[in-house]
Amino acid sequence: MRVMVVGSGGREHALVEALAASPLAPEMFAAPGNPGIARIAQVADIPVDDLVALRDFAKENSIDLTVVGPETPLIGGITECFWEEGLKVFGPSRAAARIEGSKVFAKELMRQAGIPSADFEAFDREEAALAYLATRRDYPVVVKADGAAAGKGVTIAHNRDEAEEAVRASFAGKFGAAGERIVIEECLEGREASIFVVTDGRDILPFLPAQDYKRAYDEDEGPNTGGMGAYSPIMWMEPATYAAILEDIIRPTIHHLSLIGAPYTGLLYAGVMVTETGPKALEFNCRFGDPETQVILPRLGSDLLEIMIAAGEEDLAGREVVWSADKTVCVVLASEGYPDSSHSGDEISGLENIPAGVYVYHAATEEEDGRFHTAGGRVLNVVGTGPSIIEARARAYAAVEQIHFEGMQYRTDIALEAIELEDL
Repeated sequence: MRVMVVGSGGREHALVEALAASPLAPEMFAAPGNPGIARIAQVADIPVDDLVALRDFAKENSIDLTVVGPETPLIGGITECFWEEGLKVFGPSRAAARIEGSKVFAKELMRQAGIPSADFEAFDREEAALAYLATRRDYPVVVKADGAAAGKGVTIAHNRDEAEEAVRASFAGKFGAAGERIVIEECLEGREASIFVVTDGRDILPFLPAQDYKRAYDEDEGPNTGGMGAYSPIMWMEPATYAAILEDIIRPTIHHLSLIGAPYTGLLYAGVMVTETGPKALEFNCRFGDPETQVILPRLGSDLLEIMIAAGEEDLAGREVVWSADKTVCVVLASEGYPDSSHSGDEISGLENIPAGVYVYHAATEEEDGRFHTAGGRVLNVVGTGPSIIEARARAYAAVEQIHFEGMQYRTDIALEAIELEDL
């Protein structure tokens, strides 16, 4: 069997590694991949948004299943592009991927389906948004670019001035076409969690939730990023809360998408805020999370490839997933200046000294003459595993101390609160 993963980050490295471990012994391909992925898969230098080239490569190389990592090709219609040639894809259709491609679409879906979420208003003109803010008395508010913005299109504005600044920045092109429409919504208070399910459009197979860290610096300071770390399991989430999320948010979402003619197949990711009045949906993504995937897949005891095949064949009913009891902690190593700017070309040392119980996923690296260099942004994902959060965290940070590149930055507080909860 031949399997291709589309993408080039740490999430895709984790996906390739998990799929390669299948008892089905697939021959692995990746496009465009990265130097870490290239050690376990054949890579093809094809951009993720060149859907025709990806399709042609899959057809020419007799790829049996293509797994799409990032949102861009899904929103762009890669699934339909492949279907036209009879090729199988793990990922939702373009119509269903609107749930990430448009915040306005997602919020209206939540309202129509009765899914608990924050109150909101949508705007396609700066003047109208500013006029709305002039009438609003309750702050903070959340200003979101309508389109996908690599996790950076969300601003929590603590007062009217900050909200107006976020509105003007979005309409001025800070997020490109993604910011041509915006959503302004109430700011929910509580604890945020990342929820993942595989679905065949009807049945769901819940994966483990994860806790991620969006802010660039310790103590949740600094700008939003694509994610600076994660851990699993979520120590504070009660089983009843997780069950409520599945029943009140996930299932109604999948059901409503089917009702409007956009059945969802693949991995659905919900960002959820657990408030005093119960869980509320923040947003949806149409793909695996990054870096949450890097802490979930090392705990997966079931065959990921078999699960993906079953989803495509509408055969998830009655299936269960086996999980390791180990805990996982991921620390993201980013380049100097991230996320506002990004340095590249710095040599990476220490990767040969990684201890047992640690995974290192390449996210933005280049290789030249057997040496790795940074390629900007989030460079490496270091994942520690262990029987407890404290041990998994210790392994992750011990490995981080072995790695070096100029300007390397990372958070030092990943999973600290989980240790405190674990000790209770």
